Amino acid sequence: MLAYATDYGLLSTALRPHGLPLVQPDLQLATLDHVLWFHRPVRANDWLLYATDSPSASGARGFTRGQLFAQDGTLVASVAQEGLMRVWT
Repeated sequence: MLAYATDYGLLSTALRPHGLPLVQPDLQLATLDHVLWFHRPVRANDWLLYATDSPSASGARGFTRGQLFAQDGTLVASVAQEGLMRVWT
């Protein structure tokens, strides 16, 4: 469940610097690579803070990463993703 949840919408972080909304008729998004590391036991139905950033987005590709924290502030998982981001004109 957590793998799906961390993949969904992560590329929207890479779209923000370009001023593009996640839902746009001519926008093509596709996950090229997604990795999830578990650092501690975690329950997907518990409260989690999902902090994301995008250090690079160019050439129709975006790189994003995220950290998931438990309610007590403990880092429980990390993610990284590269995706295709293309606007058809």
